Parts: sequence; structure tokens; C-alpha cells
Amino acid sequence: MRYVRGTQVLTLAAMFEAKFQTFRDEGDKTQSASRLAALRAELKRQMLDGFIFSRADEHQNEYVPPCEERVAWLTGFTGSAATIVVLADKAALFTDGRYTLQAKEQIDGKLFSIAHMIEHPAAKWLAENLPAGAALGYDPWRTTAEGVERLEKAAKEAGSRLVAVKENPVDAIWRERPVPPLTPVVLHGLQYAGEDAAKKIARIREVLGKEKIGVAVLSDPASVAWTFNIRGNDVAHTPLPLSWAILPREGEPQLFVDGRKLSNEVRDELAKLADIREPREFEVELHEAARGKAVRLDQATAPAKLAGIVEAAGGSISKGADPVTNLKAIKNETEIAGMRAAHLRDGAALTRYLAWLDREAPGGKISEIDAVAALETFRRETGKLKEISFPTISGAGPNGAIVHYRVTETTNRKLKPGELFLVDSGAQYEDGTTDVTRTVAIGEPSAEMRERFTLVLKGHIAVARAIFPEGTNGAQLDPFARRALWEAGLDFDHGTGHGVGSYLSVHEGPARISKLGAAPLLPGMILSNEPGYYKAGAYGIRIENLLLVEKRKHGIEKPLLGFETLTFAPIDRRLIDAKRMTQEEIAWLDAYHAEVRAKIGPQLGAEDRRWLEAATAPLQA
Repeated sequence: MRYVRGTQVLTLAAMFEAKFQTFRDEGDKTQSASRLAALRAELKRQMLDGFIFSRADEHQNEYVPPCEERVAWLTGFTGSAATIVVLADKAALFTDGRYTLQAKEQIDGKLFSIAHMIEHPAAKWLAENLPAGAALGYDPWRTTAEGVERLEKAAKEAGSRLVAVKENPVDAIWRERPVPPLTPVVLHGLQYAGEDAAKKIARIREVLGKEKIGVAVLSDPASVAWTFNIRGNDVAHTPLPLSWAILPREGEPQLFVDGRKLSNEVRDELAKLADIREPREFEVELHEAARGKAVRLDQATAPAKLAGIVEAAGGSISKGADPVTNLKAIKNETEIAGMRAAHLRDGAALTRYLAWLDREAPGGKISEIDAVAALETFRRETGKLKEISFPTISGAGPNGAIVHYRVTETTNRKLKPGELFLVDSGAQYEDGTTDVTRTVAIGEPSAEMRERFTLVLKGHIAVARAIFPEGTNGAQLDPFARRALWEAGLDFDHGTGHGVGSYLSVHEGPARISKLGAAPLLPGMILSNEPGYYKAGAYGIRIENLLLVEKRKHGIEKPLLGFETLTFAPIDRRLIDAKRMTQEEIAWLDAYHAEVRAKIGPQLGAEDRRWLEAATAPLQA
């Protein structure tokens, strides 16, 4: 297949390129047997009967640097959610519904059993399998305090004991472990942040005062980045500088970051806000800051080691989220304007991509990897792309049924006529973060595909149209996305939506639309709306836009909230069975597509604009 750009005739490989993701199969289960044997020998040397660890670094980041990829190194599993338990005679991998199919393909089932971490959590498995009197090791720097409490309960139930290791046993046998990252810290300008760091620190201190907290420990690098208006590149896809901060209610904050990452300009700016220290000083300084104080440790990201330091210093632990979590979830006007601009830019790139895909994919020559490279290229051509916000999920046919599928050179397959293609992708721009999923028909879809796509679309529209009173949480809205599927005896095994950061993590707390979404939705929060359906071995369907929580007119008795849709790209009309939709749903879709034409059309060339006109034509009932 050849393309013309200017006067050059280019092959597909030369035309498109993926710079921010690779397609190597990073996990290698062929090494698992020898590595598992070596780990068991190391456990014996450390006088341990077992060891439990998760895919986690010291900050519980979603994406971790290569030096923290212990799960992949040992088992071959590359999903972002995993816990491993290794005992003398058995081992198990625990993951969630997004990755169960992937886990079966990537790990050696003779070495590791697979369990669903929600339905059969590791703590329950340990209570059932840990021998009486056994010593179970864990890494206190990579396990949260709440995690330790669950493990202690399980060990006690089994008549065993929990041991905090001084040396991680996996690291002891990982001879070629990569070195920690050392990338520059950069300033995140006021034109993007919308609020200077000094004012943010003042607002954090107001929260500390109201909650009678003496010191807040910022263990989440996203909280540090937001507070000090800095960004970095220490982990893939999320612009984070790995760092810590101690923020007292009174006195100078301390920022712990490797000084080699700081230019003179950045150091000078940060020195106006905090005492800059090396990470190796963190333990000593926390011990000093915690003396006689109530210390807030973030329950989601703070390692158990920090709780021990605080208690040893005579401080008390204030449980809860760090005070930054709620503040950064509510975007200011500058951040909201940036997100809108980023989504218009991103929508144009995605629409160009969908038009290209519609022209080329039916020929059967486009592969999943080709599709990923093409989409990233269209985004880079905006001139604003800094990174992708997560590895693109490019699932053709049965691969689309793997919820968090990641295409590799081994799994790569062609997009074939008569199949569905699911592409879930996102971008990092300095003014905003995007996340969008579209499912498209390659050739003629089956009646079943159209039926189930329409059921998913009905759930998507129900969430997008929702009007709800202040105080409503994500768990209360989650059934909106599932009702049409439930009525057909169908469902999907993931949450409906997650919070999204502003040039930060594409998955941000505290709010989410899911069965576990306890945090209330507040104006200024940005969440995804992504119901789906997955038929194992056949196809996957997901439709995702990002939504901004906004105030609506006051109700009769209570203030009301609703959503503004931020994402603009066509939804495949060929997959819609209009007879299954209500007039209100059709009206919503037609109005949405009219907005897509108005906002995205002017950014396109003539050929793509004609395609968009047809792709967003009003739906006929």
C-alpha cells in the first residue's frame, strides 16, 4: 500500500510512526520457571515461607518505570493491575476483569494460578493457602498501610505472621534491573495551570487547618506536580517527576527530588516555595516533621513504611486522601478552557484518522500496529502532542474483547471485513489530557453486532444526558450505563468512568462512575463515560467520551448537576439499530453529531470534511 505526501510516494511504514509506544512483548513467560525457582531460593535464604508483591512503585503509580516492573519480569504479565503471591509449593497472580483474558495468554498457567482480585482477593487466598506458622514477606515501601492491615488479618487467620523485608527478594535476584529514571523537571506555566503554586499551598493549608492536621505528606507525584506547578517524564504516558513533599500547616514546605533533575531556572523557582532536598533525606525529615503532629498520609499512595516513621516519631496518623486530591480534581476555568481546546484539536486528529481508516481498512491490509502508528501520527501532526496518555488499545475482532488489550508483534492481526475494530486512545497536551474510544465496523457488521453496539450506545447516552442532585456519587450513576444491557441479560466487567487530570494522570481520583464510586461528583470534575460489551473470542464494543460536571438550573427542591461533553468525534452510524432507540436518544445523537460537524469540520481538508458530513448525517428512526 502506498501513499503520497507532497511529491513523495511513501509506504505505510514510512508514512506513519509510533514514537511513544512500542510493540515488543515486554513480558517473557519462558523465563518464569527459572526465575520463580531463584525467587524461592532467595526466600529461603531470607527465612521467608512466601512473598507478596504488586505491580507498584513507592508511589503506587499506575505507570511505573522499568526498574519497578517486577511482575512482568517474573511472570510475563504486563497488565497495570496485578498482585503476585509466591509460596514454597504454589504461586498465584491476581488481576481484575480488564486483564483476565490477557493474563491467561501471557503467563505460564502451570506455574501461576489466576484469580480475580475483586471476586477472590489475595488476602482471602492467603487465608486459605498460607501454611500455619509461615512467615510471609512484603515490601513496606511498595505496600500501603491499608494493604498491610488486610495482609495481617489474612496471616492471623491462617495462623501465620507477616514480615516487612529489608531487601526486596525480587530485586535480589534481578541481575539486570534497569536504573531509576533521571529526567528533567519542567515548570508548568500559569497559562496552563491557572493558579500559581503559592496560592495552591495556601489553599492546602486551609484544608489542614479545617481538618486539624499538622502535616500533610504528598506521596503521590501527581499531587506534588499539581501543587508546585511542575511536570516531568519519569514514567511513561503521565508527565510526572518522581518526588515527595512534606507540607506543614505552618512553616516551610519541603520538596524531595533528585537535584540532578533540576535546572538552575527550575531550582530557583521552586526554592521560592519550598526547601529543596534529596530523596535520601526524606525519612529523616519526615521523622522530624512528624514529632507530636497529626500527619495526613494518603491511604491510596503512601507506603506502609511512612506510617512506621510517623509512629516512631510520636506522631499520629490522620487517615484519608491527601488534601490535594480533591483540590486538583476540580478544574479551574483555565484548566477547563485548556481541556476544551485540547479536545477540539484531538477530535480533529481522531476524525482524520477515522476517515483514513474507513477508506483503507476494508482492503484487509491494515494491521492493529499500523492503526496505532497512524493515529499517533495524526495526533503528532497537530504540533502540540507531548505524549500519549496511555498505550493505545487497538483491538481487531477477538482482540477487541480483551478489555485492556495491548497489541504486540506477536498478537498483531489484520483488520478484516465483517469484524469490529475497537480503538481506545488518548493524548497528553500541555493544556489538557484526552481519552476517547470508538468502535467501528470494518465492512458489513452482523445483526448481533448492531444490536449490542446499540445497547452500549443507549447506556452512553443515558449517562451523558443525566441530570442529578448535588451530592450524587458515581455509584448512583453507574446503573444508567448498564440498564439497557442488563435488560438483555448482558453486562461489562469494568467501571463506567474514571476521573481525568489536567496534563496529569488520565486516571485520576477521587471521583469515578462505577459500583465503587463513593465520591460525590462536583462541578469542575472531568470524568470518562465508557460503557462497553465484550464477547470473548469474537469482538469488543466500547464508546467513550469525556464529560465535565457542570451546574444546571436549580431544581424544585435541590441544586442540580449535569454533564458537558468534551469529546467530539463521530460515532459509527453503521452499527446503530435505530429501531432500538427512543426519539430522545436519537435526538441526542443527532445533536451531538451536529456539534461534531460544527466544531471539527472547519479543521479538516475537503476530502475528510466530506467524509465527516456523511458520517454524522442525522439518524433515521
